[in-house]
Amino acid sequence: MYRSIPSLVLAGLLGWSCAGDTERRTDYSVHGIDVSHYQGQVIWDSIAAAGIHFAFLKATEGTAHCDTTFERNWSEAGRAGLRRGAYHFFRPGVPAWQQALHFARQVDLQPGDLPPVLDVEVADGVPTPRLLRSIHTWMQLVQFRYRVAPILYTNMDFYNRHLAGRVDAYPLWVARYSRRHPRLEGQPEWQFWQYGQRGRLPGIRGYVDLNIYRGSLPELEELTVSRENKKEPVL
Repeated sequence: MYRSIPSLVLAGLLGWSCAGDTERRTDYSVHGIDVSHYQGQVIWDSIAAAGIHFAFLKATEGTAHCDTTFERNWSEAGRAGLRRGAYHFFRPGVPAWQQALHFARQVDLQPGDLPPVLDVEVADGVPTPRLLRSIHTWMQLVQFRYRVAPILYTNMDFYNRHLAGRVDAYPLWVARYSRRHPRLEGQPEWQFWQYGQRGRLPGIRGYVDLNIYRGSLPELEELTVSRENKKEPVL
């Protein structure tokens, strides 16, 4: 998701050739994408027609940044019938409670939406113990706000280096740009896998990240916000 590292360098570090497009996997039945302003204006009807079932959309970052395409993507993805989720790019160097509040002010989850996502892929020089405390603060506050367990997104290397065995109470979404499945220390079960960053789909100019959900569509539905969870805001 984060684009500050040149894609060629990132691909080399992760063992993924950037010489060609990412091929969609055929060994899973539930497919998704994640987008931000980098994808520009997305034609969501075309995305739905291409067999994409869910989409995670960047909403916020840090304590003040809002993605410029979030509101349109949120509305249009829902209208097109995709299961939609919103994610926050975490900045460990600033207070987690402020980041949780910023996200909560921007994202109004409705029944049928996917849980909120915390995107953790940089430490920003913060020691691991403090990083973990901050992650748990954000997750707990956001779970209290939306009454659903948030999803934690990270890449395989970052998980194994900083997070292994310490965030597994939450659904995991793992990036590994490879044909090989993610290999996580302690072998926790991941729910989502971002397997490539050079996907091509009608409705998006340029590349898009490709994801799968490891279960079935009914199982994906079980993860979504229920009507019982949709109550008055508490943050």
